[in-house]
Amino acid sequence: MAKSKKVVLGVTGSIAAYKSADIIRRLCEKGFSVSVVMTKEAEEFITPLTLSALCGEEVYRETFANGAFKMPHIVLAQQADVFLIAPATAAIIGKLAYGIADNLLTCVALATRARILLAPAMNTEMYTNKIVRENCSKLKKQGAHFIDPISGKLACGTVGEGHLAEVDTIVDAVVRAVK
Repeated sequence: MAKSKKVVLGVTGSIAAYKSADIIRRLCEKGFSVSVVMTKEAEEFITPLTLSALCGEEVYRETFANGAFKMPHIVLAQQADVFLIAPATAAIIGKLAYGIADNLLTCVALATRARILLAPAMNTEMYTNKIVRENCSKLKKQGAHFIDPISGKLACGTVGEGHLAEVDTIVDAVVRAVK
């Protein structure tokens, strides 16, 4: 990779959010520059400080930081070569499918022209729900790419589809997306 490519990583409120730390580490090892956007729900699972230490820059959490006239949703959207959302919850998938921009992450997603990759992570019943499947289909038709979840033991104790894809699989998808 001649010039460092920019990945904007969206982290949402899933127990799998802890894997975003490893995703950042691995992307940086491959020469990517990574900026992180977190939802408030993601902060229940992993701290901004952890992710900031790994990516080497501020983690973006608010649409308007400190009331300043900054537009991080536009700046990040324009800088991104790839916008990766991992983990992608049912809520984020639904919001994006219907153009709901009610937080920084959804605003960046709607403002970017970069390739969008989503790595879903949720309970099997949620992932296989007809509405979630329709939302995924709608996003695919709009050009979003999915890194399918795998079957595994979920946080609720059940085993089934909805487990976040392996970190290697996610990183490989990002590498392919910039080629």
